[in-house]
Amino acid sequence: MKGNLLNLLGTTGDLSEETIFLRILAGFVLGCFIYLSYMISHEGSVYSRKFNISLVILTLITTTVMIVIGNNIALSLGMVGALSIVRFRTVIKDSRDTVYIFWCIVVGICCGAGDYKVATIGSAFIFATILVFGRIKSDNRMLLIIRVARPDSEKVEALIFQYYKAKASMRAKNTGRDSVEYIYELSRKRLEEGRNRQTDITDEIYLIEGLEYFNIVAQNDEISS
Repeated sequence: MKGNLLNLLGTTGDLSEETIFLRILAGFVLGCFIYLSYMISHEGSVYSRKFNISLVILTLITTTVMIVIGNNIALSLGMVGALSIVRFRTVIKDSRDTVYIFWCIVVGICCGAGDYKVATIGSAFIFATILVFGRIKSDNRMLLIIRVARPDSEKVEALIFQYYKAKASMRAKNTGRDSVEYIYELSRKRLEEGRNRQTDITDEIYLIEGLEYFNIVAQNDEISS
């Protein structure tokens, strides 16, 4: 009875050094594949080289953990308990980063379990999907922030309607004793259409004598309206 219990809590199947090396190597290769995918789908200020390197390391860590969990029940129970109390507070700037984190974890699980076929085919399909959809840029919302004297507020409303009709949605109208502030929301495409007219809206806005300021701000999709 004691011997059976020790066998149950001990190693259930020793892996050779070649098998362990092969699984970690597979995790590293697929981690580099994920690295390449992240580098292609992210550009400019959105791309983080440190985060991209962390994806490869995360794949290797998950692979190693799965190798240990798959061959020792006692350690697997201990790791599950330890991971259950870990709280990650890193802020994800891009929603796509969450997809890459889960991708690395899944690839690490597959490689740690020795299921290379699922890891390879699944990664190929994910990579193809990102190539098709990941490069599509979202149409960021544009905010027109205008502050004018109260007597000229109607001129602003008439001018915005003249350029954009109902495509410009009024999000806020802050009124004071002497001035009024407008916040209009419209797509980047509509803003460019207004600029392609013979007279730019900026020139028309600055013809209003009571104008205090006129700002154009890009509102990212991650910012709640």
